[in-house]
Amino acid sequence: MSDTIRVGRLRGIMMRAPGMTDTLPFYLDMWGLSLAHEETGEALLRGTGEEPFLYGLKDGDTHGIEYIHFAMPDRESMDALHAQVVAKGADVIGAPAPFDDWVGGYGFEMLDPDMRRLRFRTDARVLEAGSDWARPRKVSHVVLNTPDMDGVQAWYEDVLGFRASDYSADQMVFLRCNTDHHSIALVRATYPSVNHVAFELPTLDEYMRSIGRMKQKGHVPSWGPGRHGPGNNPFAYFVSPSGFVIEFTSELEQIDEATHEAKVWSRTDPEAMDQWMTAGPPTPAQRAVMQGRPDPGFPELAKRNRGAA
Repeated sequence: MSDTIRVGRLRGIMMRAPGMTDTLPFYLDMWGLSLAHEETGEALLRGTGEEPFLYGLKDGDTHGIEYIHFAMPDRESMDALHAQVVAKGADVIGAPAPFDDWVGGYGFEMLDPDMRRLRFRTDARVLEAGSDWARPRKVSHVVLNTPDMDGVQAWYEDVLGFRASDYSADQMVFLRCNTDHHSIALVRATYPSVNHVAFELPTLDEYMRSIGRMKQKGHVPSWGPGRHGPGNNPFAYFVSPSGFVIEFTSELEQIDEATHEAKVWSRTDPEAMDQWMTAGPPTPAQRAVMQGRPDPGFPELAKRNRGAA
């Protein structure tokens, strides 16, 4: 029996909301991203790395995720992943093919059990890396709210090769596809939505300076700074103009596959939530904003796909 093909890495995410592109100045002037590409109703924002974009802004009728963006190493692994997910009976939106958008490359799309669209891409446009200090380098992780945490966890593990790194009691699971402690995390919730998106700063000093830049511009964290137990990463959460929660982080734990064992972290021990004890546990208001708005996803694509089959 062959090994499960694993997703290569997280590239970023495209977010959707009414008037989303109107919030572009916030990300350019305050959050520290740069405009990579813009067209009607859409803006792609890059960090200091080679990735063509980390965070996309798309105008739409509903608040939610347009797609989560993943990378595979090459076309051979892309084709193998596609064959795997088809064999697992997942909702796949077409065969691997060239993308005709600005990012380019080759890949395919599919839906997860909560009807979120996932896009897998290789051979994409590569940008020249920069050295701007205290600017996000990459998207570290995406945290998703789901009414079926156990079932969605099993799907990401079985269909896409993710592995559980740690748990926050029975309310949250951290999933990895490479050495990063988590690229996707799932939170037990009443409906599907985005919990938050985290942006990585290369160093702790740059993480703190980024918080300082926001503060000087009149935008203070809604939770943080602190340092999580699971993942051992510092955190500072902010609420974007569209109401989405975004995070500055750094120093995410790197996993040794040969020795790592998943741990269940307490949700009642304050130091498990914040090892520094500077932020403490999230307030009810913070938990409410991280619950997000219900995201309908793309059930019409699943229905169309099943009808074609």
